[in-house]
Amino acid sequence: MGSLVLEALVKRYGASTAVERVDLDVRQGEMVALLGPSGCGKTTTLRMVAGFITPSEGRVLIGGRDVTRMPPYARDTGMVFQSYALFPHMSVAQNVAFGLEMRKVGRAERDARVMEALRLVQLDHLADRLPRQLSGGQQQRVALARALVVNPAVFLLDEPLSNLDAKLRGEVRMEIRALQQRLGLTTLIVTHDQEEALTMADRLVVMEKGRVRQVGTAEQLYEDPADPFVAGFVGRCNLLEGRVEAPGRFRTRAGDLLLCQAGGEAGEAILALRPERIALRAGGEGPARLAALTYLGAQTEYHVDFGATRLVVIGATPAAADPLRRLAPGDAVTLVWEASAARLLPAAA
Repeated sequence: MGSLVLEALVKRYGASTAVERVDLDVRQGEMVALLGPSGCGKTTTLRMVAGFITPSEGRVLIGGRDVTRMPPYARDTGMVFQSYALFPHMSVAQNVAFGLEMRKVGRAERDARVMEALRLVQLDHLADRLPRQLSGGQQQRVALARALVVNPAVFLLDEPLSNLDAKLRGEVRMEIRALQQRLGLTTLIVTHDQEEALTMADRLVVMEKGRVRQVGTAEQLYEDPADPFVAGFVGRCNLLEGRVEAPGRFRTRAGDLLLCQAGGEAGEAILALRPERIALRAGGEGPARLAALTYLGAQTEYHVDFGATRLVVIGATPAAADPLRRLAPGDAVTLVWEASAARLLPAAA
């Protein structure tokens, strides 16, 4: 049994089901990300773990102890909120000490633990500042220190980077991951940002409409998605509806024939093909024509019409002497990919 276990967790609001039978086992020291679009049930799941929402069915176990009906302060969790939730009238040190005061920790021990937590996030020199005197990244670190100071069995993060700009998000993301690994914290993080989840978590739980669609490592979800939703949500992907005519032959609804991995029974299916798995070449006598291209610095994104089918191709930006550099919309191109790169997924998700 893991450090955090969710057993058939359900949350209903009247006739509406926000979370439907979530089962999850988070191992000691593991970081697991709940990933999905807004309204998929990931934050509701996190708040059931924290104790802010009572499950309609199922159990939450922390360290083998059933905490399903326990109040938040009795669960041995530390939580970082999306808004940071710092007290504006309290200093940095007082904000960090708040949880210890609620637990009746003595003054001497409390002060020592507060400074230790602030040193962990490299803010001990700002202990007397007020939140309004800090940058967004510094406020985020105070929120982290406040959650860490209680030595939680489970560390909970609710969209912790959503209020930071892109550059700062990348920096704080790495800091949180390094801290989590160094301290061996069992961590559950909620995010809608796939890059955030892919770079931080040991495993990902992809959710949609209250259901878990797939659980696995970043590589497993990217390379072997269980269904079209996961394929389209984790990374970029061309998803084409059609049918398998014979092993290795897929015909799109638009009537174009594409090569794919062998196998799969004849019938309705969805072909999934990652944009970076397609090689683009200038020229050709086939039906492929460049529709548009976008320069993205190190990469270039091409939109190619293959008959009546539109495919997105992403590749390294070509050198100045490369014929691809001179492509313009309407030019003929050739698309090449390994048959194994085109995966067949069930038509009905």
